[in-house]
Amino acid sequence: MGIIEEMSEYLQKGRAKNVKALVQQALDENMDPKVILNDGLLSGMMIIGEKFKNNEVFVPEVLVAARAMNAGLAILEPKLVEIGNEPVGKAVIGTVQGDLHDIGKNLVVMMLKGAGFEIVDLGVDVDPASYIDKAEEVGADIICMSALLTTTMPKMQDCIDQLKERGLRDKYIVMVGGAPVNESFCEQIGADYYTPDAATCAEVAKKVVTERKAG
Repeated sequence: MGIIEEMSEYLQKGRAKNVKALVQQALDENMDPKVILNDGLLSGMMIIGEKFKNNEVFVPEVLVAARAMNAGLAILEPKLVEIGNEPVGKAVIGTVQGDLHDIGKNLVVMMLKGAGFEIVDLGVDVDPASYIDKAEEVGADIICMSALLTTTMPKMQDCIDQLKERGLRDKYIVMVGGAPVNESFCEQIGADYYTPDAATCAEVAKKVVTERKAG
């Protein structure tokens, strides 16, 4: 088994130490950092995402795999910066104001990273204007909002209304998710995409941003 396949395997098992060592070894052997990123780390994370979607693995497995991916990324990132590796896109993400749940959001962050996005995580209890201000500041492509309480879902609408007021609605792809959120709510508030789980969110995000940039 080649070093890249091995890296992907260890990542899926959540073996951070092994992943770190293999990333370092691959760099020492002058492998292309992009190949290490895409075929070693990200492909392993995408496999985990697919398994998670199919209920073959669960949250704990995803969390340890993500930890292993981040361990590898920590070593790889300086090299990627050196060669000017462009991320797929940038996403600003957070749980809406009044809501303190973050497990779902954290899974989405990991899956988006696994799909090659640069992430700005605003955390929990994020007021509508903060999403927009941060997206403007970092030049984001996507605004992702998560809610776990039905009482906080209207904050998603508030954010979209504020985007319209500021003349920025068409500038951003707005994605929403969380247990009480569904497709009809997404349509009702005028968001662009609703996805039922973290892995689907990453797939959709990658597809729409890539298409928009090619546009």
